[in-house]
Amino acid sequence: QVQLVESGGGLVQAGGSLRLSCAASGLTFSSHGMAWFRQAPGKEREFVAQISWSGNLIEYADSVKARFPISRDNAKKTVYLQMNSLKPEDTAVYYCAATPYSIARYASRYVYWGKGTQVTVSS
Repeated sequence: QVQLVESGGGLVQAGGSLRLSCAASGLTFSSHGMAWFRQAPGKEREFVAQISWSGNLIEYADSVKARFPISRDNAKKTVYLQMNSLKPEDTAVYYCAATPYSIARYASRYVYWGKGTQVTVSS
């Protein structure tokens, strides 16, 4: 059974940092593209960042580019999202997702999902 478990969310002041982790099990992690999406209250789920299985291809939403580097450790079966210079508009539930296909910026490309971790940024 595939499991993606996010951790690292919490409450932080604007300008602060958080590091999200997503630990995967039940799949061949090194052959899956990984992504982070987020969903704020009353809004649709949106793409944040993604990384190919090799780590050679990385893409970001414009809203987080240069602030939220994504990385992965295939030996630990974990993907990370380092969140820097946080803004109140970054407040959302952050979801980790995995795909056995080539990465793409839309949620339907991703087959497996975690349950999410709440990130709240106060002003």
